[in-house]
Amino acid sequence: MAAEQTSRFTVTRNSQAVAADQRALLLEDPGFGRLFTDHMVTIRYTEGQGWHSHKVEPRAPFQLDPACAVLHYAQEIFEGRKAYRLEDGSIAMFRPEENARRFAESAERMAMPAIPEELFMEAVEQLVKIDADWIPGGEGSLYLRPFLFASEAFLGVRPSNEYIFCVIASPAGAYFKGGKKAVTLWVSDHYTRAARGGTGAAKCGGNYAASLVAQKEAIQHGCDQVVFLDAAENKWVEELGGMNVFFVMDDGSIITPPLGTILPGITRNSIITLARAKGIDVREELYSFAQWREDATSGRMREAFACGTAAVVTAIGTVKSTGGDFTIGNGDGGLVTESLRAELTGIQRGAVADPAGWVHMV
Repeated sequence: MAAEQTSRFTVTRNSQAVAADQRALLLEDPGFGRLFTDHMVTIRYTEGQGWHSHKVEPRAPFQLDPACAVLHYAQEIFEGRKAYRLEDGSIAMFRPEENARRFAESAERMAMPAIPEELFMEAVEQLVKIDADWIPGGEGSLYLRPFLFASEAFLGVRPSNEYIFCVIASPAGAYFKGGKKAVTLWVSDHYTRAARGGTGAAKCGGNYAASLVAQKEAIQHGCDQVVFLDAAENKWVEELGGMNVFFVMDDGSIITPPLGTILPGITRNSIITLARAKGIDVREELYSFAQWREDATSGRMREAFACGTAAVVTAIGTVKSTGGDFTIGNGDGGLVTESLRAELTGIQRGAVADPAGWVHMV
């Protein structure tokens, strides 16, 4: 395989890339997170040397020592973002600089070296360009997964001296099976996701590992996702296993849990910005599960929705818990949810004006 130099990256194209006709068949129903493109980006970090060995190369397994630090002490962070094919055939990403900024903040929280934001952006763009043919048409997208992990071989509780930064890509269809219009949630009353001073605001793998037992419980109760309450009082709604949550009230206002122990979602921030631009009163404040039930029952709360990079905006239809179930509105979403989703996805795909300059062309 011949290598070429592109900027600071050495590019080696995959000599066994998936054939065009086979790729077209795969993209007819990509699902989510089960197909991967032909290439990946890797950059190494060594204490005293900094970032080095910038490569775009064929996607392949890592060879890790059994004492690799990430396997024992879980120094690992990641991001999730998408690239879209616009109607004119061009490729765009949505607010990628925010992912770069959050990635650096997550690295700092986990005692890891922060990759420069411009290098993060360049690495992601390199992969999008070389694997552009993997971007599905229609409502599909190319899900991008940048991640960083400790790669030094040692046993000892301290930050690693070596790291690997990598970007892989996965063609994506609907996040929820069947492209559900509204999802059903399970409220966990004995598992918590994060506590004040913990890693709740960092996008690290350990947060998600800790949520899996609760997510498994949700599935056992016929639900799509789990809702976590706060760790201190087991009272306040925080977020879902992988998404932020919003509540639409009967006076038109919107409530969403405040930052601190939850992930500062980029989709969350975008929704708040778009809603406020429409003149909607958006309040970032504590909202209890008991109040949620009461407001849904009385009709004071008309809609609720979850949001994140993967699912974008998804209506919440039914909420289940050990104390009983309740339905939100008609159980099938609402006008505010649909309006915000339509505007956000329209901006992402170039069909709606982008006054804030959120769309980044590749």
